[in-house]
Amino acid sequence: MRIGELAERAGTTTRTLRYYESRGLLPARRADNGYRAYDEDDLRLVQQIRTLQDFGFELEETRPFVECLRAGHPAGDACPASLAVYRRKLGELDALIAQLRAVRTQVGAQLARAELEARAALPGGPEPRCELGG
Repeated sequence: MRIGELAERAGTTTRTLRYYESRGLLPARRADNGYRAYDEDDLRLVQQIRTLQDFGFELEETRPFVECLRAGHPAGDACPASLAVYRRKLGELDALIAQLRAVRTQVGAQLARAELEARAALPGGPEPRCELGG
């Protein structure tokens, strides 16, 4: 298939495919007429890259998966290097989750404090004015 068909089937653009090619992730094979030529293996490779990027993987982090696919592993994630990237990404995600939990705890504490202050305001006094609300 030609680059336009690959892009359409993979749900991406020809520009993206050329970028993958320039980064060495997508093979640059040429047909006799000079056009780029791709096959079903290339489609699977691009789909793997896009799926990993949808999960938050950087483009370079997809390289071990691409190499694993090229080595003949049907899923692209059974190789030791792919497994190592998965483990590293899970560690990063766990750290981000912990950071978000800490921020949530702080925001919850700020809300609780603000609600207590709002209830403790003098009865009959003026309503507190919020500068953000206008």
